[in-house]
Amino acid sequence: MTGGLAAWLGFTAPSAVALIALAILTGPVDLSTAGWVHGLKLATVAVVAQAVWLMAASLLTDVRRRALAVVALVVALAWAVPFAQVVIIAGGAVAGRALLSGGSAAPALDEGGLVPRWLSLLCLALFAGLLAGLAIARAVSDDHLIAFLDAFYRAGALVFGGGHVVLPLLHATVVDPGWVGDDRFLAGYGAAQAVPGPLFTFAGYLGAASSGTPTGAIGGLIALVAIFLPSFLLVFGILPFWADLRRSDAVRRALAGTNAAVVGLLAAALYTPVWTGAVVAPGDVAVAGIALAALLSRRVPVVAVVAACAIAGQVLGPR
Repeated sequence: MTGGLAAWLGFTAPSAVALIALAILTGPVDLSTAGWVHGLKLATVAVVAQAVWLMAASLLTDVRRRALAVVALVVALAWAVPFAQVVIIAGGAVAGRALLSGGSAAPALDEGGLVPRWLSLLCLALFAGLLAGLAIARAVSDDHLIAFLDAFYRAGALVFGGGHVVLPLLHATVVDPGWVGDDRFLAGYGAAQAVPGPLFTFAGYLGAASSGTPTGAIGGLIALVAIFLPSFLLVFGILPFWADLRRSDAVRRALAGTNAAVVGLLAAALYTPVWTGAVVAPGDVAVAGIALAALLSRRVPVVAVVAACAIAGQVLGPR
């Protein structure tokens, strides 16, 4: 467990520090009039489009999986409420278990003795207790800190697949209640592509950029802990049972359906808020298209694409 915590710290610290610093430095700036910010939004279009393309190629391997992804896409666009993503993913799991094949078992893992069963059960209980307890506390209290903790913990707990998949839920979490403006959100997400480490560190940027209390560096650190804590609890909680889970054909079928639903959700996020928040002129289509082509070629580093988009946005001027 100590090794896991050390690995997480080493993996996340560089990007977390960079994104929190960016949020603090740009806090006094009106980003809605900055051309480079518009360029970062266009970079986000290209990055998310690439993610949809690659995930579809690897996960939608037959007609039924593609159909599930399309259904998830349509439902996500038609039913834009915060908990829609959770319902869609759960529906994908149910449909996958009933309709899909599970494929081969996951690689074996010698997990014996890594986590005692009593500790794994405690982690699972804490995971569920915090998920329900924070939601209840938020419903009966006006305390902003409780709402803040609940929002980021729920985002980490309910997003399957990680990475870009967290985009729509985080957008609903911080933009809809007015904690972070849409321009600042998309600009930060674009900047997150240019730093090393997991995309979940984007939560540090949002916590530091949010209005109310906590904010700044403290808000960023609290948001980071809250969004990553569910994954720690689930990993330590499930590890002793992994051998049984990986052999279950029903579990593999459900995961296949979940993966298909995730592709549909990400495609919906690509349209809104990413495309609708960034592309407003023909020149934007050209910049985003060239950036996507560069990413798909795999010959141009992501950081170079993001930097080029920021420069292009500055040249084209604010929208």
